[in-house]
Amino acid sequence: VQLVESGGGLVQAGGSLRLSCRVSGVSFSTYAIGWFRQAPGREPEGVSCMTLDDNSKYYTDSVEGRFTISSDNAKNTVHLQMNNLQPEDTGVYFCAALYWGLCKEGPWRFRGQGTQVTVSA
Repeated sequence: VQLVESGGGLVQAGGSLRLSCRVSGVSFSTYAIGWFRQAPGREPEGVSCMTLDDNSKYYTDSVEGRFTISSDNAKNTVHLQMNNLQPEDTGVYFCAALYWGLCKEGPWRFRGQGTQVTVSA
């Protein structure tokens, strides 16, 4: 099993980033793919999540309307488009395979290493 993130970086407030998670070895009929973020000194927070078989989606309240999760099933890749980024969005973002009902807080079954997102004021 592998989950590999890409697309993090440094952006000014109001800017955009697109994260990608390439997934291999995971059954999409069993697991949803979620994005979590962890700010320094804080627990990981579920940001967004989706099922690739029926396209159900979850967003935490703070990103609703700004972030969009999508998938390219042919490439086994899940994207997170992040618009109007704010300093409070800063953190390490990682993707994870987990049961749909656990998208808000986890736990996850498998996770990637993560990618840093830094939003300057």
